This record gives sequence, structure tokens and C-alpha cells, in this order.
Amino acid sequence: MKRYNITVNGTAYDVEVEEITDGAQVAAPAAAPKAAPKAAPKAAPVADGTKITAPMPGMILDVKVAVGDTVTKGQAMFVLEAMKMENDVNAVCDGKVLSVNIAKGTSVETGTVLAVIG
Repeated sequence: MKRYNITVNGTAYDVEVEEITDGAQVAAPAAAPKAAPKAAPKAAPVADGTKITAPMPGMILDVKVAVGDTVTKGQAMFVLEAMKMENDVNAVCDGKVLSVNIAKGTSVETGTVLAVIG
């Protein structure tokens, strides 16, 4: 068996591939592919603050903060629908919301800057 990490539409999978030689099975059949654990997205600090980015592609269902609001680490700032599931996008640090760069109903890609906290 050979193991590979494969990314499909932004989702990482850890898969095992069975090698077959001359029609003979060399290794035992692999179990169904399982999703590889993804590291939590980390906001990159910038000169004017910390960016809050979309962890995956999807649609913004709700914007829970406005410019000037004070947020605490872990507080839900946005609701992102991806693959028919609602996901909270949380603040990665304490601070004041310097900008909200996205509106409700907007489609976003992975890494899209949603807000900046200062």
C-alpha cells in the first residue's frame, strides 16, 4: 500500500492506494478514505491588525460583528455555509473590529479576508 494526501475542492484526504501487479493483489484492500486532519486556519498579523480569513470556500450566511465592536478570542464573527453545513468563523484574538470586508450572502474562497481585528 502507498499512502497519499490528496486535496479535492479544498478538502484534504489521506488515502491508501493498493498496488496490483499482473492482476495479482499485492496488498490488502484499503479501508474507505478518511479526511485528513486539517490545521486550524491561522490569521496572519499585519501592520493594521490581524486578518480573519475564510477557512474554506462557501457562502456567508450571517455577519455577527460590525466595525468598532470589541471581540474576544473564540467569539463567533461570521456564519459560513460550506457543503450544506453552517460553520462559525471565530475571532483568533481579543481586540476591536477595524474592518468588515464581506457582506451577508457573499460567496467566498479559502483565504478571503473577512475582517481585520486590531
